[in-house]
Amino acid sequence: MQDFLLKFSAVKKCISLGLICTVLAILVSCSKKAETIPAATFSWFEYTGNDRMFENTLAEDHYRNPLIAGFYPDPSIAKVNDDYFLTMSSFAYTPGLPVFHSKDLVNWTQIGNAITRRSQLKLESGQGISRGIFAPTLRFHEGLFYIITTDVDGIGNFYITAENPAGPWSDPVVLPEIQGIDPDIFFDDDGKVYITHNGEPVGEALYDGHRAIWMWEYDLENKKVVANSGKVIVNGGVDISTQPIWIEAPHIYKINDWYYLSCAEGGTSTGHSQVVLRTRSLQEPFEAFEGNPILTQRDLPENRNNKITSTGHADLVQTQNGEWWAVFLGVRPYDQEFFNTGRETFMLPVRWENEWPIILDANTPMPLQVLRPNLPLTKTSAPPQSGNFTWRDEFNSSVLSLEWLKLRTSSSNWHTFSADNNAIQLQALNISLQEKRQPAYLGHRQQHASFTASTELELPTSTGISAGIAVFQSSDFHYFFAARKTAGSYVVVVEQVKNGEAKELKVQAIESKDHLTLKIVQDEGKISFYFVDNGGKDIPVLEAEDAKLLSTNVAGGFVGASIGIHARQDN
Repeated sequence: MQDFLLKFSAVKKCISLGLICTVLAILVSCSKKAETIPAATFSWFEYTGNDRMFENTLAEDHYRNPLIAGFYPDPSIAKVNDDYFLTMSSFAYTPGLPVFHSKDLVNWTQIGNAITRRSQLKLESGQGISRGIFAPTLRFHEGLFYIITTDVDGIGNFYITAENPAGPWSDPVVLPEIQGIDPDIFFDDDGKVYITHNGEPVGEALYDGHRAIWMWEYDLENKKVVANSGKVIVNGGVDISTQPIWIEAPHIYKINDWYYLSCAEGGTSTGHSQVVLRTRSLQEPFEAFEGNPILTQRDLPENRNNKITSTGHADLVQTQNGEWWAVFLGVRPYDQEFFNTGRETFMLPVRWENEWPIILDANTPMPLQVLRPNLPLTKTSAPPQSGNFTWRDEFNSSVLSLEWLKLRTSSSNWHTFSADNNAIQLQALNISLQEKRQPAYLGHRQQHASFTASTELELPTSTGISAGIAVFQSSDFHYFFAARKTAGSYVVVVEQVKNGEAKELKVQAIESKDHLTLKIVQDEGKISFYFVDNGGKDIPVLEAEDAKLLSTNVAGGFVGASIGIHARQDN
C-alpha cells in the first residue's frame, strides 16, 4: 500500500509538472501571437483651425464665443477660492468627463479627465458613440469635488469624488433609486443634500416630450437616498398648458434666501432654451419667472449671419468680484443647418432684475465677442480653446496627451511609445471604425468647421494592414484616409462610410519610401485628401468630397466629429 501511495504521489507530481508546462507553453504562445500583431508607427499629428468667423480681430478686453470650441456640451462649472473648473459630457468616448481649469474664466486649460479607469466605468461593445456619459454636474463641498452624472446604458446615475480635480477620481457611487438623466447635487447650508434630475412624469405622459424634474434628499454620510423623499418639483415645464418638451438639466442654487431652479427646456436642438423658477423653501412649490426663457435663439430669423443655435443647458457661477456668469451649450452651423463640431461651450454674463437672473434678452443674437470678466487676465502656455489655433503632438512623452480620445473601453492596451519617445505605435487590430468596439484609434475633437489635419507615419512593412488618418462622426459615418502595402507597391486609399456602408472612393499608387505625410483639409461642407511627395508638395488624392455626412444633423446623435490616427488589419 505504501509503495502504491509513493507511486501515486510521483504520478501526481508528473501530472502537475505537465500541466504547468502546458500552461506555460500556452502563455508563451499567446505572448508570441500578441507580439506578432503588426503595428503602425506615427511620428506626429497636427491640427489647425481655419474658421472664417475667427478671422476678425479680437477686441481689447474681450473674449470669443464659443468659449471652448468643439463638442464640449452640457458644461458645468464650480468655483473654489479664485479658481474655476469645468466639466462636460463625453458620451462613449474615453477617457471621459474632461476637466478644465481657469483663473479668469476666459483662458482654459485641460488638467485631467475624471473617468480614466475601467474600474470606474465600462463602456462596452455595442454602444453607439452618443450613448455613455450624459450631462454632468460639477460641485465642491467640504474639501471634495463631486461630479454627478449618468451612464445611460450602464450603471445609470452615479457620482464620483476627488480631492484634486486633476484626479484621480474615485470609483462610482451608484444611485439606483435615481432614474432618468441629468442629475444635479445641491449642498444646502443647513447640511442637507438634494439630488434633482430629469425623469418620467407621475402617471402616463400627456404628450410626446412630457417630462418632469424630480428632487430627492440624499444621505451623504451613508451614501443612500433618503427613503420616500422623491417628489416632482416641475411637471412638464414652466407652463404645462403650452405642452413644453424635454424639461431637463436642473441646477439648484441658493442666492439671497431664494432657492433658484434653472433648467433646459425645449430639447437640445434649435428649440433649446433655459428657464428659471424659484421658491423660499424646498418644501414649497417653485414659481416660474414670467420673463422665461432667460436664454434662447429659437425666435430669431433662420437666415441670419454668424448664426448660433440651440443655446441652453446653462450653469451659473459668481466671481469673487460679485459678477455672475453662465456657461451653456450652443451650435455654430454652416450653410444654415449643418454642424460637424457638435454642441460647444459658450459663456455670457448674467444680470439680475427683481431678483431674477437673465442671460440674454429675447430676440437677441448670440454675441461672438464679449467683454471679459472683471478678473486678472492669466495667460497659459497651453493652446487656446477658441479662435483659430494649432494643436500638435510630437509623441515625445511616455503618456498620452489629455486631449486624445478612444472609442469606448477595452482591457487591451494597443498603443505604445517608441524607445526614444519620438513616435507612437498603434497595433493594427482586426477592428474597424465601423464596429461598435474599441478600434486602434486616437481622436482629437474637431473644433472648427474648417481645418487642416495631418500626420506622418512609417509606411506599413506588412501587407494586409491600413494605417492613416480618420475623421470620425460615428461607426456609420466617417472617412479613413490610409496607406496600404500591396503585393508590389504602396497605395493610399480614401474610404468613405456612409449610412453604415463602406466604399473605397479612390485608390492611388504612391512611390515607396520610409515615411509618408497624409493630410485632410475640410472647408465646412467639403473635405479633401492629400499626401506630401518627396519635394514637400501636396498631391491631391480626392478633393471636395461631401463633409456634410459628418454633420450631427445628418449622422444623428449628440456628438461632434473627431480627427485622429487609426490602424487596422484588413479582412
